[in-house]
Amino acid sequence: MCLKIVTAVNNSSLIQPGFSLLHFGSHVFFFGQKGWPKRSCPTGVFLLNLKCNELRLRSTTFSNNSCYLPPLRYPAITQLPSSSNDESTQYLIHGGKTPNNDISHKLYIMSMVPSVNKKIILCCMEKDLLGDIPEARYGHSINVVHSRGKSATVLFGGRSYVPLSKRTTENWNSVADCQPLIYLIDLQFGLSTSYNLPELQDGISFHVSLAKHDTVYIMGGHCIESNCRSTNIYKIKVDLPLGSPAVTCTVMQGSLSFSSAIATQISLEEFMIVGGYESDSQKRFICNRVCIKEDTIDIQKSETPEWTGEIKQSKTWFGGDMGRGAVLLVIPGDNKHPCSESSYFLYILNFGEDEQIMQSCSQGSTEELEDSMPLEDSEEFTFNNDGNLFDEDTYNEDDEEDESETGYWITCCTDCQVDINTWVPFYSTELNKPSMIYCSNEGGHWVHSQCMGLSENMLIYLSENNVKYFCNEHVKLAKSLQTPRKTAPLKKPCLKTIRKKNVPSRLSAVQKSFLRRLFE
Repeated sequence: MCLKIVTAVNNSSLIQPGFSLLHFGSHVFFFGQKGWPKRSCPTGVFLLNLKCNELRLRSTTFSNNSCYLPPLRYPAITQLPSSSNDESTQYLIHGGKTPNNDISHKLYIMSMVPSVNKKIILCCMEKDLLGDIPEARYGHSINVVHSRGKSATVLFGGRSYVPLSKRTTENWNSVADCQPLIYLIDLQFGLSTSYNLPELQDGISFHVSLAKHDTVYIMGGHCIESNCRSTNIYKIKVDLPLGSPAVTCTVMQGSLSFSSAIATQISLEEFMIVGGYESDSQKRFICNRVCIKEDTIDIQKSETPEWTGEIKQSKTWFGGDMGRGAVLLVIPGDNKHPCSESSYFLYILNFGEDEQIMQSCSQGSTEELEDSMPLEDSEEFTFNNDGNLFDEDTYNEDDEEDESETGYWITCCTDCQVDINTWVPFYSTELNKPSMIYCSNEGGHWVHSQCMGLSENMLIYLSENNVKYFCNEHVKLAKSLQTPRKTAPLKKPCLKTIRKKNVPSRLSAVQKSFLRRLFE
């Protein structure tokens, strides 16, 4: 076991709680950033390049047939192993929170596309589901089980927003645990079936789920309703005969009580559980080795690394599984240093071979990455277009918008009336966010329509007519920039009228003929 500190060379602000790590063979990808980047394809998937204890994030190219994949935090992720090689492994991604705090209900399948020139290209496809479709959620788990030569996907737990029928002014944006249902998904036909098991009475989120053959073990997790972290271990067994599947649950007494822990697999039958919380204010510094054999599970306390002072003193920590027995731990800094890179402390806790993980991140493409420029001066989140890559603009970390300042829950003015805890729809066009309008003063900023006293008709008029708007604080500037009123054009009299009024009555025959030809 080894604990090493690494340095984030670029774009460390992208690493936020709720991220996930995907490992395709020797490549490890970071997924789930906090803010929406200002680009045409904001997938939020980065390649981790680890060299000499320095971690760099590189943008990832997607194939031209890929679907749109938003940056998702706290999704449920699991591998679909392949028998050929590790890099042909697929990942299932379900649910999660978007940077706008919407909750996704979609299921994606991520895979790596073979490339002749060693260029790393990913492909993401959305999977449509039928039957009992799981509601949008985050903080849940998804696993793949195998029985009688067939496979199925097991989805359980998570949190979601309170249903609209149960929302009040006080809990309008509150979340609740999802119903304790087991969803069995057949990926071949896209059919989802829910099972209500009597052993599962409480909703659980941010738990650990380990799968072996036809069984899924669910451990830990937090329940909002009871505000507890149960020590029970739920053994979910799935039987896939020719007819209808059978799902059973057995409750086992355990000794572990935790939430938000990280699980990594170190061998075919052994797993390690590290990190998480024992309570809302107490981190969990104990590591446990879990051994799953046949129908038995054995949990033992393992050797604990020598935690650094930053890890012990911090109130929060988070991370992800890098694969092959390695875990990436992120510790928020004190933000007292002027250097922006000191906002986080990054550690790699390795339970396997030390050199194996240090050389496993993105070494398959070192020729193009080691000597290339940092991310903000290199590639973009581009799709592969007929084999040709295009870079219309460059990535800049400053483009990332901070949700605390530019999100929907900003304080738009000194008299802002919108409160995240008590907000209710004000306009009939609002769904789950307050309506906002863009003020064109200087750099521009967003303000709430309700705080600006705009009627719904006026709001619709401004949105449909594409006119500049200035908020109450900058309306004087708008008046000073008003263009002069348009004057009515001069009326030009008809030539025939001029002929009747101005032509003398006594003219010679030659003059009359000349004037007649002139006016006609």
